Amino acid sequence: MDKMPTLETLKAAFEASLSPSPTVILAGVAIVLLIPIILHLIFSATTPYTTLPSVLLVGPSGAGKTALMTLFERGPLYHNQEPQGNGKYTVNTPVAQTHTSQVSSAVELAVSKPGPNQLSSYRDDLDAQGATAKRFLLVDTPGHPKLRNQALSRLAATTPTITLPSTSSSSSSSSSEINRSKLKAVIFLVDAAALADSDSGALAATAEYLYDVLLTLQKRFHRRTGSRAPASVPVLVAANKLDLFTALPAALVKSNLEAELARIRKARSKGLLDSGVGGDDAAGGVDELDNWLGGIGNEKFTFKEMMEFDVEVEVIGGNVIGDGPGADKWWKWIGERI
Repeated sequence: MDKMPTLETLKAAFEASLSPSPTVILAGVAIVLLIPIILHLIFSATTPYTTLPSVLLVGPSGAGKTALMTLFERGPLYHNQEPQGNGKYTVNTPVAQTHTSQVSSAVELAVSKPGPNQLSSYRDDLDAQGATAKRFLLVDTPGHPKLRNQALSRLAATTPTITLPSTSSSSSSSSSEINRSKLKAVIFLVDAAALADSDSGALAATAEYLYDVLLTLQKRFHRRTGSRAPASVPVLVAANKLDLFTALPAALVKSNLEAELARIRKARSKGLLDSGVGGDDAAGGVDELDNWLGGIGNEKFTFKEMMEFDVEVEVIGGNVIGDGPGADKWWKWIGERI
């Protein structure tokens, strides 16, 4: 039988472990370095991750995209006026300044259903209420014509995904993360006041961008694996700045955009035919129908035609700043599709 270690043996081993020998130093360094790595692997393997849905915010420059994202993230952009007496009021001061976006950015938001057929407001503090919320990414994209490829490339993606820890708080995401987010809906923000000015060219410029957005989603529908088409992506045309007296109501924004989209469709088709593309050349790899938006052969264009490609388009009015309908209907639209 092996002899049990005596007290003297244990004492000698303990003193040896405390002596500054190379073996003891290497063992200590290994323990110090390995324990944090092991703990990180354990916790990272057990931390629940979730794929966040995303809502893509697109539209021409100056429509109010960054202001809308700031509104949903931080609340009203301006303090309300308060009476000071003698018929005087405090001047509205901005809570947060916005600027023209040069790169895509995203913010993590949350929406909750406090009751049947009811959605929380973007003004609510869901953490304070202890509500169970659905989190999503609101992605703001530049509206300048030279930078719109950032939005169109994300619309053309088939099955993009992003994984973030379920315990993460609201924060901005990097451009690479946005590129892998799971697209659930698109908000195309337009300036309803600018569209009312027939001499500004805003209607034609806005419709050109909207045409490209809808056409990209239409082509995405045709890129399928077998008989399975990509998940549908609904589009909200948000008519902003209805607080202004000169702004067009949502119904006129809808009809004007549909008429302009029909004109653009006809012009692009005629341009292809005049250049000799299409017809007999279609078999060569370029087909004029690839750039035809909506149903084939229709003289007029309506947003209902996009349902053929599983793209639902809805026009809703509102405003980010000032008195008016506000942004609650837009928030509700998002919440119903997340």
